[in-house]
Amino acid sequence: MEIMDTTLRDGEQTNGVSFVPHEKLQIAKMLLREVCVDRIEVASARVSEGERRAVTDICAWAARHDCLERVEVLGFVDHHVSLDWIHSCGGKVINLLCKGSQRHCMLQLHKTPEEHIKDICDEIAYADSLGIAVNVYLEDWSNGMKDNRDYVFQLVDALSTRTSVRRFMLPDTLGVLDPLSAVRHLHHMRKRYPNLHFDFHAHNDYDLAIANVSAAVLCGCKGIHTAVNGLGERAGNAPLASVQAILHDHFHLETRIKENMLFQVSRLVESYSGVAVPANKPIVGESVFTQVAGVHADGDNKSNLYCNALLPERFGRVREYALGKNSGKANILKNLEAFGLELTPEQTKKVTSRIIELGDKKEMVTQDDLPYIVSDVLKHDAPQDRVRLINYLVTTAHGLKPTAQLKIEFEGKEYEAQAVGDGQYDAFMRGIRDIFKHRLGRKFPMLTGYYVTIPPGGRTDAFVQAVITWEWEGKTIRTRGLDADQTDAAIKATMKMLNMIY
Repeated sequence: MEIMDTTLRDGEQTNGVSFVPHEKLQIAKMLLREVCVDRIEVASARVSEGERRAVTDICAWAARHDCLERVEVLGFVDHHVSLDWIHSCGGKVINLLCKGSQRHCMLQLHKTPEEHIKDICDEIAYADSLGIAVNVYLEDWSNGMKDNRDYVFQLVDALSTRTSVRRFMLPDTLGVLDPLSAVRHLHHMRKRYPNLHFDFHAHNDYDLAIANVSAAVLCGCKGIHTAVNGLGERAGNAPLASVQAILHDHFHLETRIKENMLFQVSRLVESYSGVAVPANKPIVGESVFTQVAGVHADGDNKSNLYCNALLPERFGRVREYALGKNSGKANILKNLEAFGLELTPEQTKKVTSRIIELGDKKEMVTQDDLPYIVSDVLKHDAPQDRVRLINYLVTTAHGLKPTAQLKIEFEGKEYEAQAVGDGQYDAFMRGIRDIFKHRLGRKFPMLTGYYVTIPPGGRTDAFVQAVITWEWEGKTIRTRGLDADQTDAAIKATMKMLNMIY
């Protein structure tokens, strides 16, 4: 089964998303070299000079790495303008956008089917002369099959017998299909053209993209189009990670996809696109491998009773057990085990009660809070802070960059730093990094995630919660800070991190 990922073309048609050339190149490299999708669609021809630079850079890199034939560009039936544009960028494959419904052909192009077919054939003949391979999109194909199937057949009959088209790509352009209608239309296509290569391109307007992909696989389509994180026009395309999981687990089909890279490419695209991945998004969401109910953790202790084929290790992730009001003893034990802590049954009961109490107050409890909760509940001294923030001052002024002055104590010695940053917290972090990385020669973690939450209701005196994610020696650490000021909350989370790693 072929996977063609269109994150860099259809994915960029997500409202508010625009990749700059170097971002497109980095995503293309990861998709082709590390995730190992079969093909990528990287742009629409003629859009802008920025797109020209991006396509040129991607094609040059792909040519050096012997994968140029896996890079595709959307082009139009436009008297060779798109083909010349793609050729000038070094491209070798065009995905030619043709009208897959009679309504689009006659009402948008104002042409008869015969005239449109002639124009398409002229474009393909010119592509052949340039050495550019051609795949054909039948735009609005799903409505074309519903409204006038004979028009679709007339188009495919002509192109399959008179041209060198390699693949016919069947898009549900407006996301109108359901699995039953998808099976019906695809059955007609496969019955009439048993030897043609069909790709299926789903849209998620009715939240049925994955279901329709399953229908396409059942009907014998040889290629599926995806986008990382389900980006795409309107409600998006079929998500790459979900498609891979279904192909592997439900249809037992082989692909080239490296599943352990799906989470990494998801985070890269999330960062570049600015579109946050929902916490509950299958495979790549922050919470999808976290068990909340205590009975689930208990079942995992007893022959993995609450695990399915979507094991987190497949995707480079780990199983976690949430702490909150639904936590049971098994959740607590799983988290204590991760820290190497052992408690008596009575102590475990007390800690569980305390965590449930915090959960009832809607407080977020992370795994990293557990040693402090244990210490508090058992009346031990709090863990000794090796890094202590003595004082700090952060300032901001109109027209000037924010600054930070700070003094810390580490291993009995005091250190001071001053720094300028793009924000108050950035200035503080630059000062901290200067002390540990440059003066003390210590490795310093990478900040990979930062989000702030406040209670609803618009109260300006409410507490702010900052949750920061760090990468440290191959592990992910999350720390939390709570304060009435956002910067102070982030600084508290940072100090907690420093005391965990040093």
